[in-house]
Amino acid sequence: MSESTTGHSPTEPARSKTSWLSRVSVAQWVALVVTVLALVFVLQNRDRVTIHLLQIEVGSPMWLVLLVMFVAGWLAGVLVRWRRGRRG
Repeated sequence: MSESTTGHSPTEPARSKTSWLSRVSVAQWVALVVTVLALVFVLQNRDRVTIHLLQIEVGSPMWLVLLVMFVAGWLAGVLVRWRRGRRG
């Protein structure tokens, strides 16, 4: 079999010399950074806090309280968007 100028036979696919870093998309880099920041946030906010709402008192780690509030806000946004979609 004859060798091409790249050193590979014509039937053998040429291997890309790009690094794995160049194959990672911008969205994947952003997801990685957000994940690392979330992990650092959780590790730095493990102190217990007490939440008072009406007559209810709940003690929980701060990161958990903020996570619950984030999910509640996200659900409220989903419900508002869903209601607007049904009307219009």
